[in-house]
Amino acid sequence: MRNKTYNKKKMFVIFLCAGAVLLALVGRLIYLMLFDAEYYQNRAEQLHERERDIKAARGEIVDVNGKVLATNRTVCTISVIYNQVEDKEAVIQMLVRELGMSESAVRKRVEKVSSIERIKTNVDKETGDRIRGYDLAGVKVDEDFKRFYPYEDLGATVIGFTGGDNQGIIGLEVKYEEYLKGVNGKILTTTDARGIELNGVAEDRMEPETGHTLQISMDYNIQEYVQQEAEKVMEQKQADGVSILLMNPKNGEIKAMVNVPEFNLNDPFTLHEKEEEGELTPEEKQDRLNRMWRNRCINDTYEPGSTFKIITSSACLEEGVVTPESTFSCPGYKIVEDRKIRCHKVGGHGSETFVQGVQNSCNPVFMEIGLRLGAEKFCDYFKQFGLMNLTGVDLPGEAGTIMHKQEDIGLVELATMTFGQSFQITPVRMAATVSALINGGKSITPHFGMKVLDKDGKEIKTFQYKKDDRIVSEETSALMRGILESVVSEGSGKNAYIDGYRIGGKTATSQTLPRSARKYISSFIGFAPADDPQILGMVIIYNPQGIYYGGTIAAPILREIFENVLPYMGLEKDPAIMRETKEE
Repeated sequence: MRNKTYNKKKMFVIFLCAGAVLLALVGRLIYLMLFDAEYYQNRAEQLHERERDIKAARGEIVDVNGKVLATNRTVCTISVIYNQVEDKEAVIQMLVRELGMSESAVRKRVEKVSSIERIKTNVDKETGDRIRGYDLAGVKVDEDFKRFYPYEDLGATVIGFTGGDNQGIIGLEVKYEEYLKGVNGKILTTTDARGIELNGVAEDRMEPETGHTLQISMDYNIQEYVQQEAEKVMEQKQADGVSILLMNPKNGEIKAMVNVPEFNLNDPFTLHEKEEEGELTPEEKQDRLNRMWRNRCINDTYEPGSTFKIITSSACLEEGVVTPESTFSCPGYKIVEDRKIRCHKVGGHGSETFVQGVQNSCNPVFMEIGLRLGAEKFCDYFKQFGLMNLTGVDLPGEAGTIMHKQEDIGLVELATMTFGQSFQITPVRMAATVSALINGGKSITPHFGMKVLDKDGKEIKTFQYKKDDRIVSEETSALMRGILESVVSEGSGKNAYIDGYRIGGKTATSQTLPRSARKYISSFIGFAPADDPQILGMVIIYNPQGIYYGGTIAAPILREIFENVLPYMGLEKDPAIMRETKEE
């Protein structure tokens, strides 16, 4: 009797526990159905949905007149879905044949167990269409976009290029990435438990959004002509490179920026010296590529030489330590402490006014006025003219000025700095400061970016740049325009003279470090019209062979450019200032 009672209690406990478990399960099921249904529905959809990106087209880059400088070409991405492949060998042989890949490489990817395996990207559309035509199960052909540059090497170091993921790497492409990049779309397909797409179930598509168009101040016609001139002089002088910059000195808009040799934007990973590629280590090749991609106008510094006399003159005129009528005597050198620093004219220029000293590019004159100004004031003006600051140009990698600390500037250092030696600045920094000194005395920011446009050409954004900080008086600026015009009409810059135009400018010939290498940089900065500057140009020739004087080889290049660009800009010759013959 006791055993029966015990067994009944035991069975009751078992049923009670089972009931409790069942009740808990039912409760949990009700909870999941009522409160977590959405979560598990999403999980189920994720398990049965396969997602593929639809690449967005990148926004175009157009010049000031709307000419397309960077656009896109349709390409294809070829992928394989392992679970959907029915005839593996047929797929492998077809992809080997159409894509030109090795069988081992294709086989490895086709046989890899994954939800989707990318075989090759950037396949031309014709090949993609042929692969799609085979209609082999498991093979996917998705259309994609590849950046295309219709003018190949035109403005390459400025425009820049994109990588395999279509993101900007250098130049304007990376600087304006946020505007140029689009928003990718998606394709969602439904699969069964084995990962095979279900027939009769429509794909869900989220359409991509195309990137915005960037309009820049570069003028294709000017850029092309300037690049041709740079290539011509580089070949003639067997130079290491040539940089030319043209900009509006009033607002900083850059019309052309050339750094030859340029490179092909559609093939940016091929070196100029193709025959050497096989002999280089990966690290050596990358170093060569980095150098090839450098924009010398903004990434590299140099000793400006005598073009810096524009800045020394402006500072000394502004401070009042010299006037245009001040007189000097040049014996061909100047003794500074224990150093005998020579003028380029060994016999000296003799007696001359300050204006004549600028026309003659006479070093002793500039050493004298620089010593009058003193190191402290010289440094003050150096900073006031913005030379210690970056210009803010809208290109990545702008280099800063390399300058002595004020306490380390002795009389010898000061003397050499007055004519542009013993410190280094970038060409764009030099051009920006000279622009301010001749435009009435107000600073500008060099730039390319003007507007962002939508796909219909409607303006979305106009870029604004810092300007109008006064760095020198209008009086000093006017004096400098007149003095620099006389340099071209009467002095060392006469090879830049164009009959009928008022041209101002300054020549320079500087020596690179180490001095023992005897390598030179020839340069010229000019502007027109001299009384109301609309365009400023800068020519720099790196390590020219043979004659290397800036007034002899750089000034004529800017003259050639101005002879074509000024009429193109609508600036006609003034008959009132035309001469019968050009003065020698």
